[in-house]
Amino acid sequence: MHVALYVILTLVGLFVILALIAPKKTQVNRSILIKKALPEVFQYLKHIKNQDNWSPWKKKDPNMKQEFVGNDGEIGFTVKWEGNKDVGVGEQEILNIVENDRVESKLRFFKPWKSESDAFLSVKDAGDGNTEVTWGFTGINKIPANIFMMLYNVDKHIGKDFEEGLSSLKEILEN
Repeated sequence: MHVALYVILTLVGLFVILALIAPKKTQVNRSILIKKALPEVFQYLKHIKNQDNWSPWKKKDPNMKQEFVGNDGEIGFTVKWEGNKDVGVGEQEILNIVENDRVESKLRFFKPWKSESDAFLSVKDAGDGNTEVTWGFTGINKIPANIFMMLYNVDKHIGKDFEEGLSSLKEILEN
């Protein structure tokens, strides 16, 4: 009986320690240089529907169901999706647009697990008619999900998808 109690107390203590030291925040971003003037790049990026042309997740499920609410390229525009196991169920809402600077949005995932993240696309003049595009997101890791984040390298996994998407974006905008 005492051994079982010690084992349970040890496991609870381990869980508490891991929950305290595990990362509370996730942040991923990637950048690419596009040989196109900033205003043209920004006009393309601020329309969420254009992500269907370069997003790696659209490629993972080209048959995903999508619903659009509002005016694309404006604050409040929301795309809702329901897809296969690779893309899940969620929505993206434009929260803020700073013309020729950045588009900020909220990502809400409902399946396979619930989470929220703040996403952005930003542009910066890189000179000589080039534009640097940065795609990123930040999210809060709640307990016990933050313990899982100790074992899962979000930056490596999602960063790879961001790199793929940005490469597709570059190809589209430069051709």
